[in-house]
Amino acid sequence: MPEAVAEIPPSGPADESMPAMSFLEHLEELRRRIIYSLIAVAVAFFACWGYAERIYTIMQRPIMKALHDHNLTEKLVYLNPTEPFNLYLKVAFLAGVFVASPFVLYQVWMFISPGLYRNEKRYVLPFMFSTVGLFIAGGFFGYKIVYPAALDFLIGYGKQFQPMITIGEYTDLFLTIIIGMGIIFELPILVFFLSLMGIVTAGFMWRNFRYSILVIFIIAAIVTPTTDILNMCIFAAPMVALYAMSIGIAWLVHPKQRRARREKRGE
Repeated sequence: MPEAVAEIPPSGPADESMPAMSFLEHLEELRRRIIYSLIAVAVAFFACWGYAERIYTIMQRPIMKALHDHNLTEKLVYLNPTEPFNLYLKVAFLAGVFVASPFVLYQVWMFISPGLYRNEKRYVLPFMFSTVGLFIAGGFFGYKIVYPAALDFLIGYGKQFQPMITIGEYTDLFLTIIIGMGIIFELPILVFFLSLMGIVTAGFMWRNFRYSILVIFIIAAIVTPTTDILNMCIFAAPMVALYAMSIGIAWLVHPKQRRARREKRGE
């Protein structure tokens, strides 16, 4: 019996890092984190307001290039006098959300960290950098590759007509593509947490690889704004690569694999 008692303390530090919280305390903590995040987004919004016009100039480069390549008028239009002002509000808000995202993500981490063991809390920095980095990579991929290809196809397909593209319609399509690709690139983060909690395993993901490819192409067909196979493949290719990367992540962080590595090292 004394030997059994002696083996209990190693789990103590992990348990000490998870103090019990009541339901009302969880709600209060969530409210505080939401307020901090909203304040950060508001501050970032006002900081970005002065740059909204410059940001939109960068946003409209893909459509201007597509119009130029097809010898069409390089000008967008608006149908309501308030539309340009509302557009810059939207641009400044979204830019503010992006600028404040590291702080917002930190608040998310601070909310969920009480439910993690002490050794799992070391993932805070990798979580912060990888989440922001993957979103930027997805948005950049959409901006430089996916969106120009889609615009070139769409405008080229209707070149016998004179386009009258409004700034609101263009912005909505731009944000759908860019934010959509950014979210898609967060797949490894989702798998990371699911694997950390033991919900999915690398073996499960590998065994269902063929079905996952089918689902990926279905999602790509839904998300892509065009109907051609090339653009669908452009959407699907990074998703397949991210899924393969996620299999490796699942193998590294799954509790069973971590336990096996500790036993192999004799810890």
